[in-house]
Amino acid sequence: MASTKKETNHWLILVILALAQFMVVLDVSIVNVMLPTVQHTFHLTDSTLQWIITAYTVAFGGFLLFGGRAADLFGRRKVFLTGVAAFAFFSLLDGLSQSGGMLIVLRGFQGLSGAFMSPAALSIVLVTYREGHGRNVALAVWGAVASGGAAVGVLLGGVITQYLGWRWNFFINVPVGIFVLIMAYKLVPKHEAEERKASIDVFGAVSITAALMLLVYGFTKAPSYGWTAASTLAIFAICIALFAVFIINELRVKHPLLPLKVFKIRNVSAGDAIQVCVAAGLFATFFFTTLYVQEILGYSPVKTGFAFLPVPFAIAITASNAPRLIKKIGYKKVLMFAPLLTAAGLFWLGHVPLSGGYWAHILPGMIIMGLGLGFTFVSVLIAATSGVPGHWSGLASGLINTSQQVGGSIGLAILTGIVTSVTVRYLTSLHRQPTSIDIAKASLHAYHVGFYIAASFSIVAVLLAIFVIKQSKDKRTRKSTGAEVTAAI
Repeated sequence: MASTKKETNHWLILVILALAQFMVVLDVSIVNVMLPTVQHTFHLTDSTLQWIITAYTVAFGGFLLFGGRAADLFGRRKVFLTGVAAFAFFSLLDGLSQSGGMLIVLRGFQGLSGAFMSPAALSIVLVTYREGHGRNVALAVWGAVASGGAAVGVLLGGVITQYLGWRWNFFINVPVGIFVLIMAYKLVPKHEAEERKASIDVFGAVSITAALMLLVYGFTKAPSYGWTAASTLAIFAICIALFAVFIINELRVKHPLLPLKVFKIRNVSAGDAIQVCVAAGLFATFFFTTLYVQEILGYSPVKTGFAFLPVPFAIAITASNAPRLIKKIGYKKVLMFAPLLTAAGLFWLGHVPLSGGYWAHILPGMIIMGLGLGFTFVSVLIAATSGVPGHWSGLASGLINTSQQVGGSIGLAILTGIVTSVTVRYLTSLHRQPTSIDIAKASLHAYHVGFYIAASFSIVAVLLAIFVIKQSKDKRTRKSTGAEVTAAI
């Protein structure tokens, strides 16, 4: 009887933790659909608008390793509860924002809160379930929540924006956060600090996140300042200096946030680089497609939400079958063709017309892109964690997640800057006052360029797979890893 009660508590704990992770994932995708509404409310430019996503993802990705380290040092339960409380609080403030700048700053703090909440939650799952069938099932639920959150977020964001208003995309986190906080306090046992004598690398976390934020800012402002302007060069110079400071700090500090030796493992370096490339194209694609369907085609937020649903379904189809294919041919070969599918989908979207139809011009590209992403996500996860020593396994997993968030943020900044430049150049070339049709054509032309460059990122990912990724020769390891990923999906 006692054993049954304990098992029941374990599953209740998993539900609570998965719900917290659902909020974190949801708040990346739910925001996309509301962007045009927020843009009109606060009169934001496209380059400023992208910071509503970027501020969250850079803060989340930049402090993710820091959050995981804090959970080890101060206790998983304590860090998790603190993260949930902060996430709900800043979600409330997000919804009450009175300007675009205020919303962007608060989104950064919301992402910072998620960086503490997410790794602490996953750590609790791993210590709650022993290795074996129980943990595999738990990780399967965790993986389903991660992919399902993205799908639900796009649709839910459309419904909420259209019928309740964009602010409720943030308000919805408040009651959910309070519920998670109360239940976690009651059910999750206290966890002592794993490393009492170790120190936390605050300076490392702050310096790398500041460098990333400045890098994104530089790419965002370069089109208006000019790529060779003194102000632009100064921003990038400070950014490089901060990266250098971070590297020097990591080499000297006793307990580094990121042991740089891990990058000597080829697959870790290449896998993270591939994840950066794929995420860079993916984040920008969602951003530009949202603007295209709402601003040019006139879709409502709800219709936009439904328009995006095929992507997560296509990802789920190939991701669930990828481990079986990897067992047969290996993750290297899968990574040599999967990003090409993604590139093909993006290339298709690069031809959407001014008065395009969903079934003929949008849906095929989204499905092809989603199929490629499913194979890529699973293969790169296996590649980037193969050949990693046990004491670095958590670090390698965290790096992949960090690479996705940081890559998406930088890619979005780069492509938004390019799209802005292309739009301005198109309108300037008219030598007359542009009409509304001219502006629509200029935006569409710029989106095409953005899609083409996003496709080129996937091509770079293929080249990395061909020339850098090293296939494991241990078949037993390959089968074991494939089984673990299957369980996690």
